[in-house]
Amino acid sequence: MSNPIIVTQNLTKFYGRDEGVVDLNLEVQEGEIFEYLGPNGAGKTTTIRLLLDFIRPTIGNAQIFGMDIRQRSLEIRKHVGYLPGELELYGNLTGKEFLVYMANLRGGVHWEFVGELTKRLN
Repeated sequence: MSNPIIVTQNLTKFYGRDEGVVDLNLEVQEGEIFEYLGPNGAGKTTTIRLLLDFIRPTIGNAQIFGMDIRQRSLEIRKHVGYLPGELELYGNLTGKEFLVYMANLRGGVHWEFVGELTKRLN
């Protein structure tokens, strides 16, 4: 059996009386491709922001790579990429220049791996 990479237990986020995510329980195994679909307002972005500790859950908890999302969020983010849908890039930079800029902000990246991903994503 594979190791679970993402585990949530009753993950819940309320914004006042409004529900963002309610009682989310899921487990994503190592090597599994997981697609998280739903209409606008279903809680997809809220879930991602919770998992990356950009916002805090009202109730529940989660682990990524066996690490608690609140206690070890910085370490988790070293291994996870997130591209928000509302991302705006600097108009004066090429795609490669933007990647170099962002890589330098986070202390560098493994460019060989970036090349492999580029080929896979065409």
